Amino acid sequence: MMENVHLAGEEDDDLYSGYNDYNPTFDTEELDNDVGFQQALRTSHGRRPPMTAKFPGTAVGTRVLGTAFNSRVPMSSSMGRPMTGSVQDGVARPMTAVRAAGYSSAMSRGSTFDPLGQSKGPAPPLESKNEDTPEEKIKILEKKVNDLIEESCIAHVRGDLQLALEKAKDAGRKERTLVRQRDQTGTADHINLDLTYSVLFNLANQYANNDMFPEALNTYQVIVKNKMFTNAGRLKVNMANIYFKQKNYPKAIKFYRMALDQISNTHKDMRIKIMQNIGVVFICMGQYSDAISSFEHIMTESPNIRTGFNLILCYYAIGDRERMKKAFQKLIYVPLGIEDEEKYTPSNDDPHANLVIEAIKNDQLHQMERERKALAEKYIMTAAKLIAPAIEASFAAGFDWCVEMVKSSQYVELANDLEISKAITYLRQKEFNQAVETLKMFEKKDTRVKSAAATNLSFLYFLEKDYDQADRYADLAMMADRYNPAALINKGNTLFVRGDHEKAGEFFKEALRNDSSCTEALYNLGLTYKRLGRLEEALDCFLKLHAILRNNAQVMYQLASLYEVLDDPNQAIQWLMQLISVTPTDAQVLAKLGELYDGEGDKSQAFQYYYESFRYFPSNIDVIEWLGAYYIDTQFCEKAIQYFERATLIQPTQVKWQLMVASCYRRSGNYQKALETYKDIHRKFPENTECLRFLVRLCTDMGLKEVQDYATKLKKVEKMKEIKEQRVKSARDNSARGRREGSASSVDSPISTPSRKTSVGSSSPRSTPPKKANDSGHSSRGPSARGERLSARLRSLPDSNEPYEASSQRDIDASYLDPLGPQLERPKTAAKKRIEEDEFADEELGDDLLPD
Repeated sequence: MMENVHLAGEEDDDLYSGYNDYNPTFDTEELDNDVGFQQALRTSHGRRPPMTAKFPGTAVGTRVLGTAFNSRVPMSSSMGRPMTGSVQDGVARPMTAVRAAGYSSAMSRGSTFDPLGQSKGPAPPLESKNEDTPEEKIKILEKKVNDLIEESCIAHVRGDLQLALEKAKDAGRKERTLVRQRDQTGTADHINLDLTYSVLFNLANQYANNDMFPEALNTYQVIVKNKMFTNAGRLKVNMANIYFKQKNYPKAIKFYRMALDQISNTHKDMRIKIMQNIGVVFICMGQYSDAISSFEHIMTESPNIRTGFNLILCYYAIGDRERMKKAFQKLIYVPLGIEDEEKYTPSNDDPHANLVIEAIKNDQLHQMERERKALAEKYIMTAAKLIAPAIEASFAAGFDWCVEMVKSSQYVELANDLEISKAITYLRQKEFNQAVETLKMFEKKDTRVKSAAATNLSFLYFLEKDYDQADRYADLAMMADRYNPAALINKGNTLFVRGDHEKAGEFFKEALRNDSSCTEALYNLGLTYKRLGRLEEALDCFLKLHAILRNNAQVMYQLASLYEVLDDPNQAIQWLMQLISVTPTDAQVLAKLGELYDGEGDKSQAFQYYYESFRYFPSNIDVIEWLGAYYIDTQFCEKAIQYFERATLIQPTQVKWQLMVASCYRRSGNYQKALETYKDIHRKFPENTECLRFLVRLCTDMGLKEVQDYATKLKKVEKMKEIKEQRVKSARDNSARGRREGSASSVDSPISTPSRKTSVGSSSPRSTPPKKANDSGHSSRGPSARGERLSARLRSLPDSNEPYEASSQRDIDASYLDPLGPQLERPKTAAKKRIEEDEFADEELGDDLLPD
């Protein structure tokens, strides 16, 4: 025994010699080279090799434990206890103390251990989720609610507000269902408050976007009153915005202030914006002092352009000059937070930096900077134009002060624009000389300002009809800036008024090439084509212009006029109908519609539009004449009287309207009123022969004794007219003969007689109108013959007191020309129908012919 121990002791050095060597047991990459592992895989039943083999992974590495005599015996026999890792009953031993995946103690002796999953059998199926569990149902429903909120927001971005509201309502319904399911399953403590907040907030927003303000306020109120929602008090800003839209300004201020109390001082920007809204509400209420307090606080804490402009408006409203100046100075010194444009200028030193500059030159950030600067310039220009007439004794002095302030700020380039605005203000006040002097100061300025000033000067001279100066300054404007469409239009206008339409059209086309949205050039080009007779091209221009300016009355009228010239009255009527939908009180358009319907033969429609035109403008002679003629044609002479009386008031020196009034009275059967009207016309126009003829005829028909007086006056007037006509005729003949004799005789021939006759004949040109043909045809005879015949008839009248009718009707020529035209023959509706006698009237009827 001691020997054995001694022998064992002799081998202690070999037993522990492998502790510092590399142990490949845990190196899985070297399993292919492990002989024992490969032998275990190659055995027929997957059994491990006998225990006499070496055991990889033991404390001694690859060395086999043995006896003192180096005999190979199992460890169980040497240790005196059963071996735990031996093969028992053919069951494979697991690699570790933890059972491996796929191993079972019930595996048969012939089962194969497959730790790498290289068996050819199918893999075990994964465990599927059970969607019928309440928790899974709740998760699915939560996902649907989130999807509906997202769809609602996407619909709102696309502009479909109704769909966005429907999705928001559906999300609200499903969220309430989710809460009920939580209550039923006893998991009410796990309710997702963020999801509830999102649903309610989105629903309130969609209500507000669809102008359903009461519903939106109720939904916001639900959120605000729920103490479980943190920071929900900020939503009172949204509620205040809704009250502002409803013009409920006191409540809007109340909720803005409540929201302001809910926001801490750390959120400075949000507090500033809420105070801006409070100031705007005070302006709407007319409480400028309170608004000034809010805006001044903002300009002290965090100045910005919009608040500075609103502060100037408030000072202007209360008329405080000094504070307006101070506010304007604060406005122009508000920092914009925009870097200098020089950073976008490329340099020759660094090509890589140039590439970066080129990339960021027009990016979204740079565009935002340009928009911010343009907005600031707009506010400054508007403020200067507003306060310039109010801060000094004259607007010119006010503009000068604003220009000086702007020149000392970062907006130096706005000084020239203010000077041009000053000139335009002179124009509006019709102080043309001052405007011209102001604009002429820019002739030596830079290109942009010089072009703008020359353009305005050209337009100014064009309005004054000084076309030479207008053309000169239009040329100067084009020389300064050839791509200025306004300068090209002014040049084309000067050529248009001079009749050079071809060249004018070329300048209008060039203006359109430089600026395709220049509506003035397109309109003028259409007028040019219309003047040149190129109607189809003009029609194309105005149709394009109508696509840009949908409700422009001038464009629609030009289209109607072109279709009328093109013999398409239906299209012309359609465009005029669109025009009166825009300008329903335009009397000229209504009259034009009446004219077109009259040309189409639709008298009823023509009467409707003529009557509407007369109602809006009762001084159009053409409309009045048409309406009077319409009533005469329809044999309603009494209604025509009021229109001819209106024409009499408009043109009191025209005798024809008064004659028409008298003729209407006569045709309607009111002879007494007609006689009084003719007498009144005779007092106003004693030399009017037509009136005297009517008087003679009426007095003859009515048996009045004044017929002889009027007949005598008629004879004298006609005699005077014949004498004047003879003088005019002889003067013409003598002057023609004198010219012929003067050409053949000497220069000293007398010319007094022709000149005297010419002066007599031309002294009263109104008294020599061409004679009209009357009903009896006497106008074909000479004027002297008629005078002799009337005088002979008047001398042959008896002196007795017998009635005047017989002799006057038989001898006096009282023929006349009715100004209303020949009277229509009245239908014989009252004539008694002829009744034929019954040839069986005298015979008696027998009983057999009587009815039963």
